[in-house]
Order: sequence, then structure tokens, then C-alpha cells
Amino acid sequence: MSTDRASFRADHVGSLLRPDSVKKARKQFFEDKTIDTALLREAEDAAINNLVKLQESAGLNVVTDGETRRSFWHYDFMGELDGFALEDRSEGVAFAGVQLRPVFPVVRSEVDFPDDHPMLEHFKYLATKTSVTPKISIPGPSCCHFRVAPDDISPPQYRDVEVYTADLARAYKKAVDTLYDAGCKSLQMDDIFFAYLCDPKHRAEKERLGQDPDWLIQRYAWMMNEAIKDRPSDMVIGMHMCRGNFMSTHAAEGSYDAVADTVFNQTGVDVFFMEYDTDRAGGLEPLKFLSKGHQRVMAGFITTKTGELESMDHLKRQFDEASKYVDMDQLGIAPQCGFASTEEGNSITEDDQRRKLELVVQCSEELWNE
Repeated sequence: MSTDRASFRADHVGSLLRPDSVKKARKQFFEDKTIDTALLREAEDAAINNLVKLQESAGLNVVTDGETRRSFWHYDFMGELDGFALEDRSEGVAFAGVQLRPVFPVVRSEVDFPDDHPMLEHFKYLATKTSVTPKISIPGPSCCHFRVAPDDISPPQYRDVEVYTADLARAYKKAVDTLYDAGCKSLQMDDIFFAYLCDPKHRAEKERLGQDPDWLIQRYAWMMNEAIKDRPSDMVIGMHMCRGNFMSTHAAEGSYDAVADTVFNQTGVDVFFMEYDTDRAGGLEPLKFLSKGHQRVMAGFITTKTGELESMDHLKRQFDEASKYVDMDQLGIAPQCGFASTEEGNSITEDDQRRKLELVVQCSEELWNE
């Protein structure tokens, strides 16, 4: 493996607040049916151009399109996979005090990654608009198992979870290869359900469905490794883990103890974006399982759920604690999650978002002189 795979000290998870112009255009297109695809694309393009400038002006050396063309961080990608569809229902997934919009992924035929997946074009557009490294964030393969109810999987061969997850790994391998061919050298896969499987209530729900949570942790790691193990040496693979992020709320809690060793040492991932902004994530002790070498943990000590800006002294104390378990050379800084995992966005302002991104870069400069 190339030692430059973890070259950035400052980064962010991917999603950014959608400007009002995009929210208006999406409503006009999807609900009111008063504008066409070209006008929606025009509004999205203009917003992405501005968001790239925002990230570059903050000093980031890697940028995303803010997931501006998506409604959800995960379902938009999943719904465009061969075999998948999205269905509207009456009641959505529960978060702390709120419910997600009632959209549910279902599997109706054999799973694959199509050559014309829309996010290939999303990445290509981004790459033309930045002079730094363009990154795309997509849901990891675990999402396609964790977020699909067993009764919503139609192909009879997929009643065997090993067959289903093997097909998911194969589809994701194709996604990795195709994105690289499109010029993507920095790919992040959000495998947040490793963190969910640290939560007793989510573990109990999987057990109710006849699924062993510890087996799932191992299988999810296997899927990720299968998907990325043959990637080119100059392609950086990141993984984000958190406990839910919908309009500044959460859906899970629990320390990383149950998954850290497996995630760090069996997935083959280069960079780990780890939520650490509240006590919900537990202590920093699980960082001790990170093997010495090129891998890096982007410590999520900066929250995206509130606008209050963390002090530099607080961040330095957090890194002092983290360095007891992992060498500072294998650490970096990023916010704990995206700013808008869905198009509704978190309960913060665009100015809050800008200041948080600037703090990420400032912290990296002070701690690593980079």
C-alpha cells in the first residue's frame, strides 16, 4: 500500500447545507412540477460551484459537491443500483424525537452497479470545478443490508444472507473500479452501521430478526474489504461512522469497543472518520486497536449538530487524550458528521458551517503545522 493514502490532516464528511435556491428548485421540480431537469441542474450547478469555493477558501485540500444533488446521503445512491427501488410508506425511521421521511429501499432483482449510475456524472462535474482533490461520499455496502428489511428483499436466492452480501460486495467492487476510471482518487464510504451495532437497542432489533449482530460486524467488514482490496495504489478509501444525523438528531449510541478491532484491521480502509463530539460515542480507548502504519483516524471532535464553535483549547485537550492510544501522526481532524445528511439540513446556519470548516483547517495547522 502507498503511504500517501492518508495524506490529508483536514477533511469533512461530505454533505453541506443546501442553499435556499436548491431547496426551491427541488420543490419546483419534484413537487410542483413547474420546472424541467435543465433548470434544476442549473440551480444545483450554481450551488455546487459556490460550495467548492467555500471549501477551498476555508483552506481544505479535498472538497465534495456537498451532496447537493441528493435528498438523502444514502437512498439516492442505493435507489439507482440495479435491483433496488425506493418506496414511499406511511411512517419513517425513528430518530431522537423525530422521524425520517417515509422512504424505504427494497430489492426486487439481482443487485449490480450500473455503468450509468448518476453519481458518476456528479463526480465528474465536481472534478471540473476544483483545483484540489475532489472526493465523493457514498453509503457503504453495509447500508444495503442494514437498511433493507428482510421482507423487502424479493429474489429467492437472497434469502441466504451470504449470497446477498456477496452480490453487494461484487457490485461495490464495480462501483470502486468505475469511479476510479472516472478520475476518483478519494472515495469515502459511509458505513455508519458499524456504530449502530454498538448500540444495545439496535443489536436487539437485529436479534429479533434472527440476525447475529457480531456476525454482521464481521460480514460487513468482509464486504468492505472485498469491494476495495484490489483498488489502485493511488486511491484513498475513507469510511465514516456515526450514530445518525437527521436535522441535528441522532438514532444510536454506544462506544466503538464492539467494532474497533474489526473495523481497523479487517476492512482494509485507509482513513476512518469517527464521531466523537458527545459522550454517545464513548471513550477514546478503542483507538488503541488501530495498527501502526499508514491508516489514519479523522477525529470528529467538532460537531455539526449545533452552531456553537469549539475552542482550540478543547480540541487540543481531546487530541492529547487521543494520543495516549494512537500516535499523533495517525490522526487528523474532521467534523463528526455531515452538515446535511438529508436535504433538510442540520439546525445550524451557513455561517456556522463556514466557521466549522475553517476551524478544521486551523486545528490541522496548529497541531501538525500543515
